[in-house]
Amino acid sequence: MKISNICVYCGSSEGSEPLFIEAAERFGRILARSGVGLVYGGASIGIMGALARSVLAGGGRVTGVIPEFLTRVEVQLHEANELIVTDSMHSRKREMFERSDAFVALPGGIGTLEETVEMLTWAQLGRHSRPIILANLNGFWEPLIGLLDHMIKSDFARSNIRRIYGVVDQVVDILPRIVSAL
Repeated sequence: MKISNICVYCGSSEGSEPLFIEAAERFGRILARSGVGLVYGGASIGIMGALARSVLAGGGRVTGVIPEFLTRVEVQLHEANELIVTDSMHSRKREMFERSDAFVALPGGIGTLEETVEMLTWAQLGRHSRPIILANLNGFWEPLIGLLDHMIKSDFARSNIRRIYGVVDQVVDILPRIVSAL
């Protein structure tokens, strides 16, 4: 299967680690070089903006999906090849899902966590079998990984949920991990 587009969930702020912005820019260059399109939250700020601008600078394709109410809070990236304004967060997530062959979680806040967990939930329920990768940069996703393991140990989740997501520590490992999961 050829990967056309990857949905990346990430922060609309920069966070406290310069490494996160650098990694987003590096991943953007990798996507552009590989001919894989980016589907993301549409903002021009934070890790989101750095990632999208890096894809565009490398000649890649960017599709931003942003709910109308956020256009007043998060300045959308007008340079995106395609900018889709939805009527709600639910519509945004559905649009991002339908346009993507895989999902990647870079560092981010509650929104990034919520979107990532929704994809994990949909996979667990058999709604999709697309790869989900946690980019565990500088150990960012360790608390989530620990929580998932705690759920397994407490018999609230089956141990086979580990097969629905992959964990990488470097952005250069994301695409190879997605390809191996297909």
